[in-house]
Amino acid sequence: MKKLSIIIVNYNVCHFLEQTLQTIKKAVKDLDTEVIVVDNNSVDGSVEMVKAKFPNVTLIDNKINFGFSKANNQAIVKARGEYILLLNPDTIVEEDTLLKCCNFLDGHPDAGGLGVKMLDGKGNFLPESKRGLPSPSVAFYKIFGFSALFPKSRIFGKYHLGYLDNDQINEVEILSGACMFLRKSVLDKIGLLDEDYFMYGEDIDLSFRIIKAGYKNYYFPEARIIHYKGESTKRASVNYVFTFYRAMIIFAKKHFSSKNAGLFSLLINLAIYFRASVALLARAVRYSLLPLADAALIYAGMAFLKTYWEENHKWVKSEYPPQYMLIAVPAYIAIWLLTIYFSGGYSHSPKPNRIIRGAVIGTILISAFSNFIDQFRFSKALILLGGAWTIFAMIGLRLLIHFIRHKNINLGEEKKKRIAIVGNNEESRRVIRLLKEVNPQLNVLGYISPSGSIPGHELSLGSINQIEEIATIYKIEEIIFCSKDIPAHQIIEWMSRINNRLVDFKIVPDESNYVIGSNSKESRGDFYTINIGLNLIQKENLRNKRILDVFLSALFIVSSPLLMWLMKKPLQFVKNCFLVLGGGYSWVGYLETTEMNLPVIKKGVINPAGHHKDIDLDEPTVRRLNLLYARDYSLYTDLNLILRSFRNLGQI
Repeated sequence: MKKLSIIIVNYNVCHFLEQTLQTIKKAVKDLDTEVIVVDNNSVDGSVEMVKAKFPNVTLIDNKINFGFSKANNQAIVKARGEYILLLNPDTIVEEDTLLKCCNFLDGHPDAGGLGVKMLDGKGNFLPESKRGLPSPSVAFYKIFGFSALFPKSRIFGKYHLGYLDNDQINEVEILSGACMFLRKSVLDKIGLLDEDYFMYGEDIDLSFRIIKAGYKNYYFPEARIIHYKGESTKRASVNYVFTFYRAMIIFAKKHFSSKNAGLFSLLINLAIYFRASVALLARAVRYSLLPLADAALIYAGMAFLKTYWEENHKWVKSEYPPQYMLIAVPAYIAIWLLTIYFSGGYSHSPKPNRIIRGAVIGTILISAFSNFIDQFRFSKALILLGGAWTIFAMIGLRLLIHFIRHKNINLGEEKKKRIAIVGNNEESRRVIRLLKEVNPQLNVLGYISPSGSIPGHELSLGSINQIEEIATIYKIEEIIFCSKDIPAHQIIEWMSRINNRLVDFKIVPDESNYVIGSNSKESRGDFYTINIGLNLIQKENLRNKRILDVFLSALFIVSSPLLMWLMKKPLQFVKNCFLVLGGGYSWVGYLETTEMNLPVIKKGVINPAGHHKDIDLDEPTVRRLNLLYARDYSLYTDLNLILRSFRNLGQI
């Protein structure tokens, strides 16, 4: 029998999983352990990565996504450990965490489960490290905000047990499934995870069953992990709200009396619609504020132009009719905003040329449409002036917003973060070269030595003991730790000590070509190096890529009786049109490779080497072509590739 079986369920977080396995490798040196990874049909190369880099890990490769509970159960029945650790793939484990927890369980035979102190990607304490049972009253206080208003209250703060010291060992009711130590003998008595829960709620159910069986759950803060919250799901999304709270209903029906379960279900249903409405409203407000401001500015400008034109132009005999401002101008504005939107004018950091391009296209469309609608055929000059005003107003508004945020007028340019690397000379230089290769504009100030000595080198900023002073003096905004040179417990310790909301933290796993980090528990963790400066990860480009796929598919289907004769495989071409239209494929995707460290996109009919299809390309060339495609992507990239490989659109 093993001492500890570590079970990790993975779904499309390959880079986080690799980092977790690297930290586990360092943490199991003094323990007889086994590691089991259950992959729920990931498409990001996770399975290939585990096979290639961690051959000693037991891998269960599911061909469908079974969910969290069933996947864990698959591994538990194979596990040979005295203790079971359910661990998320988006975690970093300190070198002594596993040993400390096993020793604690050895010394506390009454412990059925054990949870540790969890920190987010900025070193902040995660309150879900210790939780109370979500009874109807506790759920009510949580749902309607009382627990947030009074977190330390023994009445209102029971959900996250805010009245308990974060640094003291305590008995708790509910443990987090992100890092949950379990006694195998207890699981044999109470059963495995309830597979009625697809995701969320299974840890609450299991924790409660442990207590009902006469055992205790402990919160053990002497062991710590980093948990990058939200890698598989977005916690603020409507989907998360529905999934999480419906899991609570399953729990209530299973464990509460019918009366309490009914009350709990009512509260939860109220919470679902309340939280979903708030989430939708917040999203609508967030995305509509700027377009509404643009529309108001354009409308005001058009009203001024109309009045000026009426009073000063000799060809205007009388005032324009009311429908001009009531119907025509709003229609103009809608067209301008739509064309600017599709041109990328509402991206995170829009460049002026995108706004100009969209406004010009919109003006041409408005001018053309007005020729066919007699009752709205007004002055072409006002349309042209309106287009010019649209450009001026929208760029001016964005310049003002950009200046308020960044204190400069370099519209379209992101503020360059001031970055410091924590690592020895050799590894720091490697990371700096890697960052510069993918984005030469990154502002990497230098490196901080993890030892007490300060090397005499022009890139050296000082030693790690001075990191807080260095961060202040150099106004560091991002610190990247090299895990090859600095152990996980020191990384976590420094993150906790600095704990500055203005500083982001990221980590380079051993001998890797990517950097992992997450700015808060509510934001999705992000990895980058090859993803720095990739155009393909921008939302507007992904949106435009899908729009192009749909448009071309529809066009090709209508034109297929003619186009089929041009294709090498005509019938497959028609089939491809419907596959792309339905979202199963894209017209352009990556070249197939065994190593994929790029944003996940749909498989393509053709690829960045579409016109070189018959040439046998080596792996480095394939990876380079994929990287260039993702880095330099634009709508015209796909159009160009499709035109150059047009006869190959019937291949798969």
